Amino acid sequence: MRGRSSTSKASSWLTPAKARICSKSGRSLHPYVRWEVAFRIEREQEIGPQLRALGIGPRDVKRVVLTHLHMDHDGGLAHFPDSEILVAPGELRTASGWLGRMRGYVSNRWPSWFDPRPLDLAAEPYGPFAASRRLTEAGDVVAVATPGHTADHLSVLVQDGGTTQFLAGDTSYDERLMLAGTVDGVSADDRVAGATLEAIRRLAQAGPTVYLPTHDPKAAARLAERRLVATSG
Repeated sequence: MRGRSSTSKASSWLTPAKARICSKSGRSLHPYVRWEVAFRIEREQEIGPQLRALGIGPRDVKRVVLTHLHMDHDGGLAHFPDSEILVAPGELRTASGWLGRMRGYVSNRWPSWFDPRPLDLAAEPYGPFAASRRLTEAGDVVAVATPGHTADHLSVLVQDGGTTQFLAGDTSYDERLMLAGTVDGVSADDRVAGATLEAIRRLAQAGPTVYLPTHDPKAAARLAERRLVATSG
């Protein structure tokens, strides 16, 4: 992505694309999502206006990686019609069609042009993670399998001056729960989610890591301050 100077390479990689997703139509068929979940995001809070405020236009964003396809992560797709969109093929299958809507996805709200490139992970371990895929020739940006929140959830690791910036999606709600090994919120498989949290802790023990889950209120400050995961191992 071009158009912004930053002290952190992680800020140059887009993963969750949020936008205004609360409306009277196009709702999920999952009863919990339909009746208990609401997002109220003003237009100026959407990812497109937020990036423009930083001097980044839609054509500056060459690639968008989706950790998964829940509505609070794919709702901003309309802002990136010219970008290459990458998503795990298993996640796309799970989210598509009427069955996807029954599972809580809102595929009927995807842009008509949405035709993502499958991000197939190879059986190549990356540290404690069993599957990975380099996203740059230099290998300084890598997608890794982090199943649990969804069966095909993935995360993006950015190597930045000897530090791993861990763009975690929804592997956990916040850093505290990751360190405690507590599986929170929606999980396709609690056992698998717990193993993913263990892998993240092992990575952080092996080298300097900044952990950046999407919903953690403290993630932005940790990124700005390059605050490392404090592990006891």
